[in-house]
Amino acid sequence: MFKKERTQFVKTNLLGLVVTCCTIMSAQGQARYVTGDFHQHTTYTDGSYTIGHMMEKSNQFGLDWWANSEHGGGFPRWGIVSGLDLGSEVVWANTGISLKGNAAGGNMWRWQSLTEWSFRDVQLYRRVFPSKLIIQAYEMNVATHEHASMGLTGNQFHASTPDVNALALFEYLFDANDGDDSQPFGTTETKMTTTDHTKAVASVAWLQTHYPTESWVIPAHPERYRYSGSTGWNIEHFRDLNNAAPDVFFGFESFPGHQMAANRGEYGGVSSRPPLGSYGLCTYGGCGWMSAKVGGLWDALLSEGRHFWLFSNSDCHNNEIGQGDFFPGEYQKTYTYVNNLDAQSVVNGLRSGNTWIVTGDLIDSLQFTVGTAMMGQTAQTDNNGKATITVKVHNPQTPNHNRYDSYTTPELDHFDIIEGVVGSKIAAPAAVPADGQTGYSDAYKCDTVNTTKVVARFGKTASSADPCGVATSLWTDEGNGYYSATFEVTLAQGETKYYRLRGTNHALSTTNEIDDCGNPLPDTLVGANDATKAFADLWFYSNPVYVHNSTTGIIGTDNANDEVQVYPNPTNDYIYVIGGKIKEVKIFNTLGIMVKEELSSVNKIDIRDLSSGIYTVQIKTDNGITIRKKVVKQQ
Repeated sequence: MFKKERTQFVKTNLLGLVVTCCTIMSAQGQARYVTGDFHQHTTYTDGSYTIGHMMEKSNQFGLDWWANSEHGGGFPRWGIVSGLDLGSEVVWANTGISLKGNAAGGNMWRWQSLTEWSFRDVQLYRRVFPSKLIIQAYEMNVATHEHASMGLTGNQFHASTPDVNALALFEYLFDANDGDDSQPFGTTETKMTTTDHTKAVASVAWLQTHYPTESWVIPAHPERYRYSGSTGWNIEHFRDLNNAAPDVFFGFESFPGHQMAANRGEYGGVSSRPPLGSYGLCTYGGCGWMSAKVGGLWDALLSEGRHFWLFSNSDCHNNEIGQGDFFPGEYQKTYTYVNNLDAQSVVNGLRSGNTWIVTGDLIDSLQFTVGTAMMGQTAQTDNNGKATITVKVHNPQTPNHNRYDSYTTPELDHFDIIEGVVGSKIAAPAAVPADGQTGYSDAYKCDTVNTTKVVARFGKTASSADPCGVATSLWTDEGNGYYSATFEVTLAQGETKYYRLRGTNHALSTTNEIDDCGNPLPDTLVGANDATKAFADLWFYSNPVYVHNSTTGIIGTDNANDEVQVYPNPTNDYIYVIGGKIKEVKIFNTLGIMVKEELSSVNKIDIRDLSSGIYTVQIKTDNGITIRKKVVKQQ
């Protein structure tokens, strides 16, 4: 058996050698939305297929980029020669390969498989699919919580000596399931021995300090467990980690993977997810309750002005019909706006919030703007406090990837515009509680908000107001599946709101799918889920655009003093500093080095010469106040 498997492994490497001789296509191009998936598994951890098979499926189902992101800890199998696709299984214990660190039971620590094996395979498949972007990442076991998709691009795209040492070091230091204490990376970093909530906060703070522009930590399937003191997530935990690392902990996969599972998303009640059941007990149109509920947890975060975004990923382990998952890109996609298809542009795009998600390829294009502001950005009203929302979607006229029945060309029925009111950020506790439970104020633990509502609906059929007072207006049919609409909003002086979208193939009041106000119903109403039921229930969600009524620029900065504003953010050419009497402006990079200085009242600053990344803009006013704002410089 092992001889057969080695033969296959040699063939795979020979393929890599042949491809190495080919010309590698450029990944550069014009700014656009690209499709991606950063949460999938192979036999390097608890998946069922080789890493090569998962790479091929990610390519087959139309993704532009993807990340190999699977659990930290220790695992027994060699991921390029073990899998259902090969009909073989090779465990490390039978290979003679040395297991490093304090390994036990024939398992290899993930830090070793990342540095010596998995990343080598990722590099191979970058050559196999030269027009795609493939990132080595991993799925973090977060101390006292559950999982998070974690990425750190670091040095892995270095032209001559790429490596994932920084990623592997993070896994060793902070993963809750990594019990190794051998100090494999030397003594420069000491592993935390605590396993409480403060370790979770410390992990993202470490990234914020060392890799603020190159990393992400995105809670995966965040509703799967309600927090019980040892697993799961509550809103206070999101607030803690976002406070500690706003450039790293900037969203969640609240539209989870496992969409083919009998319990859709693998969410469930107390019997399947003890001791408290999933947050919301199930999914709603495939979406977790944290973001499916209008005025729920996600809206509570957005209503503080937090930049906290919604993502969706496959979490694919096994595609066996009846017991598995959809392959990456087969059912759900995350669309992210990038300047180029390279690693830093993708990380910048994810952080920017200019992202939307969709299932079953219900739409394949979304233009959602307020003025010139896109998702994740802030628009200004005109002098009358008015702003115009513009939406244009494309409903594909070609079949999607539904291999399970004949419903392959779904039609978008309508989309909703959801409005929220932005207030101030809720004060954090004086110290982060180790148990993640005591010491929080009621306001900090509050996961609902009553100022968010659907304010408009556009669809293929106009109708009178629903029971919630929202009528459906007829969209403009531009032909070939393109539909557009505009909606004017008016804000009071000094007011900030946000607007986000959701759309579906269901008409209002579709039995067991959507209620008469357009809200998705519990997926348990249709009984045990399967691939056919998932493909019959399709949605898209956008991230928000903020709108502010003021002549002094945007709000939502990292400083409570909003006398001075900096916009746009992100930007790729100029920033404008407006408000108050400005004396000087200094710009610092993440190392604290000043890279630009203006010792005057100038309010337009050219930053085209700066590299992409996150900068601190320090503004000093005539009255002696110093204000600091974070700005993202895009390529």
